[in-house]
Amino acid sequence: MRIAFLGLGIPNLYENSTMYTELMLEFHKDGHEVTLVGPAFEDDVKGLQTEKGVQVLRVPTLNLFQVGKFEKGISNLLLPYQYKKALKNSKIDLKFDLIFMPTPPITLFDLAVWFKKKYKSKIYLILRDIFPQNAVDLKMITQGGIIHRYFREKERKMYRLSDTIGCMSQGNIDYVRAHNPSVSKKKFHLLPNWDTPLPLSQENEIVERKNKMGLNGKFLVVFGGNIGLPQKMENIADLAKSCLEIENLLFLIVGDGYERDPFEDLVIANNLTNVKIMDYMEREEFFKLMEVADVGLISLSEDFTIPNIPSKAVIYHNAKKPILASVDTQTDLPQILEKSGSGVFARAGNTEELKSKLLYLYNNPEVRKTMGNSGYRYMYESLTVDKAYSRAQIALKNLNEKT
Repeated sequence: MRIAFLGLGIPNLYENSTMYTELMLEFHKDGHEVTLVGPAFEDDVKGLQTEKGVQVLRVPTLNLFQVGKFEKGISNLLLPYQYKKALKNSKIDLKFDLIFMPTPPITLFDLAVWFKKKYKSKIYLILRDIFPQNAVDLKMITQGGIIHRYFREKERKMYRLSDTIGCMSQGNIDYVRAHNPSVSKKKFHLLPNWDTPLPLSQENEIVERKNKMGLNGKFLVVFGGNIGLPQKMENIADLAKSCLEIENLLFLIVGDGYERDPFEDLVIANNLTNVKIMDYMEREEFFKLMEVADVGLISLSEDFTIPNIPSKAVIYHNAKKPILASVDTQTDLPQILEKSGSGVFARAGNTEELKSKLLYLYNNPEVRKTMGNSGYRYMYESLTVDKAYSRAQIALKNLNEKT
């Protein structure tokens, strides 16, 4: 089968990976011909390359990350046209059997539809962000406004024309079906976030690493990933402020994003000496940091009306760390944490409740160990790339049987 993946981030496959590229490499290993299409960032070689046996087409685009919402919107609207032009100029055989497309962004679906109409390609939608409702929740666009109506119609078209749709939780499936009742329920299947597990370090190596980092004796709560509106960083600042009296408690915030500067301002304004902000780390480096941590922190805005499952949970599980989650009332992450026994949660915006859950972990090392082991087991049972590949294959088999 000939497969194309249309995405937003294709790292050098010899140096790094994303969960999407890991899945595409599984297809390649199984004998499929794979082409990846993504933006060319400043350090990337532009055009067509072959990496780990797959074709990678990197396309010059406008700025897509850490820019204002207007510039980001224009950049995303232009993507399908830029990708289509680059694909045609590349001389690649464009008759693909299957197009993989994750959300975000929703705009690339126009290109996927072009493949479907011109080459009879099937479309496999990997649904992560539910847009435009997430933008409405975060007050980036107005409910019922012209922008919302435009993208809502695109969203309806996306579900209608996709041949199969992989959702990261049952809550995702239930939400999309409830708000799009005309879409056949047979299209939807579970496709939780996944990753390729990294090997655990020996205990003496972890202790030595923590000493070298000057963190010996510290109780470390680590947040890693995007620092943006969805993460509601104000809630993390409020938690840190409430914990200032705990001398050995340190919050490490690792990553970048549009809200990093405002968060840094909050830390300075409130003299949060128990917060340290660190630059984005590649996956393996961040994993080594997680191994010296005590707790992995998740934060979601209480304004969300859609269910989200942050992908950072997988690497927390991999490092055998319990999860402390500050979450909205719509996500089914709490049910997942409870069922897997891998963490605790509190309602986003309720600092007192969140602090209580943190202190529970702080005061109970055996609980932390048990939850960490449970999360590790849950990852191997449900969240590895081979499990994602198996789910995708079942979905494609069912799709072929229907056709």
